[in-house]
Amino acid sequence: MTINIRRVVTGHDANGKAIVRIDDVGAHVASGRPNMTRQLIWTTNDLPVHFAEDGEDKGAREIGTTISNGSVFRVIEFEPGVAPRNHRTDSIDYAVVMSGEIDMEMDDTVVHLKAGDVLVQRGTIHNWVNKGTEPCVIAFVLISSDGNTAVG
Repeated sequence: MTINIRRVVTGHDANGKAIVRIDDVGAHVASGRPNMTRQLIWTTNDLPVHFAEDGEDKGAREIGTTISNGSVFRVIEFEPGVAPRNHRTDSIDYAVVMSGEIDMEMDDTVVHLKAGDVLVQRGTIHNWVNKGTEPCVIAFVLISSDGNTAVG
């Protein structure tokens, strides 16, 4: 299964009138590993964000997990049996489970999340495991941090 999210991006015309700049479905979908599909929705290079009307589709970029001094909005579908990937982001990550269920494994903890649950991920090492029979879809907003991880 491949995610197919509708993306609506607003902006302004030459006269400053609010308009819809982008309205598409299923744009910028890729796979980072077996049984995982991601759709990049939008990114920024600066915090606070500057609303330049340069016409660039900020979702049509090649990026890693995060952007230094910026933000990333993506939706990820984790299918049952998704390949493991322990990782730590250098960002604060806000996540909303849109559908399905998933386990987030950390050093000595496993947290089970289901549709409607929200997560604030603060730079900890983690892995996503889908032991169910249905895909799990999660929306993530990653905001750049100083990269330091707190102890305690």
